[in-house]
Amino acid sequence: MTDFLAPDLTGFKTVSTEEIDSFRKDGHILIPDILNETEVAYYRDVINKAALKFNTEKRKLEDRDTYGKAFLQIMNLWEMDEDVKNYTLAKRFGKIAADLLGVENVRIYHDQALYKEPGGGFTPWHQDQYYWPLDTDKTVTMWMPLIDITEDMGMLTFASGSHEAGFIENMPISDESEAALEKFIQEKGFEIKRAKTMDAGDATWHYGWTLHSAPGNNSKEVLREVMTIIFIADGARITEPQNKHQEADRQRWMCGASAGELLASELNPLVL
Repeated sequence: MTDFLAPDLTGFKTVSTEEIDSFRKDGHILIPDILNETEVAYYRDVINKAALKFNTEKRKLEDRDTYGKAFLQIMNLWEMDEDVKNYTLAKRFGKIAADLLGVENVRIYHDQALYKEPGGGFTPWHQDQYYWPLDTDKTVTMWMPLIDITEDMGMLTFASGSHEAGFIENMPISDESEAALEKFIQEKGFEIKRAKTMDAGDATWHYGWTLHSAPGNNSKEVLREVMTIIFIADGARITEPQNKHQEADRQRWMCGASAGELLASELNPLVL
């Protein structure tokens, strides 16, 4: 791939007032047609090549734990591949994130390809922001399939309204988080929602505190190809890590910046 062939993703997509209101009420929203067929075909090829090159998971599916069976996870591809960088830092995505959060600008936290293999396991209930030592709740993850997907290929599933609960359990994605958070969801009576289908180039968006999960990929042959980007409102500050995963994130995605400092390292560029 060469830069001059890369589709331009600077053009903005308007997010309606109704979509913004729905996102803030439920903690998640599906926005269709963010990329057109040409754009998603180009960036699918770019992301797949980079993911294949930098994937470090070599174990067979049956030899992994629940987390390992849930997906192949290849993080911060934008650091390593200039073509992926055009995708991750796309102003089109950043503007949607800023509009949903109601802020002027956002920064990248990190991207990650999440590929659920044929026969891959379920993704337990969790909150993304468990991993992030940040002083803001103005955080949002974009989850974009690069191929058309159906419900039984590992569709992202949300507990609507759960973002209002804030930090719930100090535990990572695991069998334990599945059990504890499933109990919490039932006690609170959150409505469970997920799309039946998504087209390549559609995307869901969810707050960092929104509880979410995904079923396994029941397809026998099709890899569920999804690319995600985490956006943080500009002006967020780093907090003291509350667990070992937050400390690892502070070192890796914040370049070791100290608690109290702005999230503004070279790995957290402004998007707009």
